[in-house]
Amino acid sequence: MKEELKINNYAGNVRELNVYRKAFDSAMEIFEMTKKFPRDEQYSLIDQVRRASRSVCANLSEAWRKRKYKAVFINKITDCTQEAAETQTWLEFALECKYITKEIFEKLDEQYGHIYAMLVTMERKAESFCKS
Repeated sequence: MKEELKINNYAGNVRELNVYRKAFDSAMEIFEMTKKFPRDEQYSLIDQVRRASRSVCANLSEAWRKRKYKAVFINKITDCTQEAAETQTWLEFALECKYITKEIFEKLDEQYGHIYAMLVTMERKAESFCKS
């Protein structure tokens, strides 16, 4: 997992972190997928799943900029994990409403499970990421 995370010494920008790339690509996949959802879901499921998936990246960007303060960094990473979990919940609703297939759900759920695991590793190894 160390290689996937690109420890602070190797990543000069949050966009260089593999977890950021995975989260960004997954959020864009969700964006494209939700274009096919019924219009009556615009202000509920569509907006919620898009917001949660994008928030993983947004919170990760904030964490990266605040890594001078370990406690704040950890707090923002925790926010990322919460948003990843929320995304998984909205995807489950999309599956139950039959807006996505089981295959699509399983693929995205696995992606977010992997993103979650990478974020937890970052939290556990906060010292590797935080500036002294």
